Amino acid sequence: MDKVEVTRSSVGLVDLEALPRLESSYGHKKDEENEVGSTITFDPAIQRSLLRKCDWFILPPLTFMYLCNALDKGNVANAKTDGWDKDIGLTGDQYYLLVMIFYVSFSSDFGTPISIFVKKFSAARVLPLMMIGFVKIFAIRWFLGIFESAMLPGVVYYLSTFYKRGELASRVGLFYAAAAIAGAFSGLIAFGVFQIHNPHHHSWQYLFWIEGSGTITFALFAFFWLPKTSDTWWILTEEEKALARRRILEDSSSEINEKFNFREAFKPFENPLYWVWAMISLSLGVPLASVNNFLPQIVASLGYSTVKTNLFTVAPNIVGTVALLVLTFSSDYFRERSIHVAIPLAVSLSGFVVLGCIDPIAHRGVAYFACFLLTAGASAPSVLVATWYNNNTPQESRRAVVTAVMVALANASGLISTNVFRAQDEPKYVPALATSAAFGGLCLILVAGTGFWMRWENRRRDKLQGVVLTARDIPTETLSQGPLNPSFRFMY
Repeated sequence: MDKVEVTRSSVGLVDLEALPRLESSYGHKKDEENEVGSTITFDPAIQRSLLRKCDWFILPPLTFMYLCNALDKGNVANAKTDGWDKDIGLTGDQYYLLVMIFYVSFSSDFGTPISIFVKKFSAARVLPLMMIGFVKIFAIRWFLGIFESAMLPGVVYYLSTFYKRGELASRVGLFYAAAAIAGAFSGLIAFGVFQIHNPHHHSWQYLFWIEGSGTITFALFAFFWLPKTSDTWWILTEEEKALARRRILEDSSSEINEKFNFREAFKPFENPLYWVWAMISLSLGVPLASVNNFLPQIVASLGYSTVKTNLFTVAPNIVGTVALLVLTFSSDYFRERSIHVAIPLAVSLSGFVVLGCIDPIAHRGVAYFACFLLTAGASAPSVLVATWYNNNTPQESRRAVVTAVMVALANASGLISTNVFRAQDEPKYVPALATSAAFGGLCLILVAGTGFWMRWENRRRDKLQGVVLTARDIPTETLSQGPLNPSFRFMY
């Protein structure tokens, strides 16, 4: 059979043998921005209006929610530079143990049952409630980890019900940028409050009060503001609601608002590919947790004062946020994931190697530059890998569970990171830097191998079926079996 070049107008694909016939029988107009894979044609202005509403009324609240979340989780690192650990009586490795306790519950897959609640009762209601839980029981780090564990998978799943696959990485990147910028934001707050000298209160207490009160206030707002689904969102017109459904069926989900089935939800783990993604998630989490939890301590190893140490964490975190946004937007533009994951992994790997090989006091400029390499490469892999397996899982229930499990594994890496950063290794933390570099290198190999295999598998399916297809050519509503469907093409 001669190969048939299939364009995006060839949608509604079921029988690959009938591709030429289907192509001639489906006539679809092109939008200015996207081609809608449906017999229904929408005004491009309606699509632009829909995306604007999603971008302006859903993304900003979610982003600020995650900013509050990241501040509440990570501000102990800033507080430690002001003597918080000594003020509350921590000695030896007790501070590192406290950080580790958070990761025990954070990585114990509490996120999976919570994510099932997210699927059943809507992320718009469950996520704000978890925000309040962060603050009320902040002192009990174990419970903080439980509430935190489902935040990222819940939001990624929630966004996948509003955005197409080629739009998801950039939106998750904007959301996740809040975690990256939180380090800079917390550093600025710490820089300000640590100059407050009150005989009745420690400076670090103001840090907790300011960040905690902001979290509770915004959680209450988000509970009533975020829409459960596009069908029930009061701000959308009927045409926009119809388009929202059509877009998701074309390029995100095989079925909208499907009924949750426990057995079906865990079915992806019968596929070895998801175990490879599990290894990728576990290995990328070590360098990420090292940067998120210990960047202030790494900067402190350069020998600066408490105030300067917190101030000097701001610029690396800003650079990390910019790198995250550039990579995620580029990934969506090219509809490519694996190369965009490999690049930041290589950058952060080089940063860990440099820091581990030099004397940070004698080579302050080089060491501080290496901190920029750490932050530039730390956050993007987490976002892009989460988008990667979401893009290749068209069933909503499966997507919710897969994301929760994978994020839990990435979170489990925090246990590794917090156990290799030890008091006796201060200030250079060479064993911790070497461990983070090793896991980053492993992740780089796995990502490159998986991306190569997906490209090879797509070409193999093309050759077997006598067609040339990409992931965007097949409407997801025809892919209820995921990769088992011969029409499926991996988004690599």
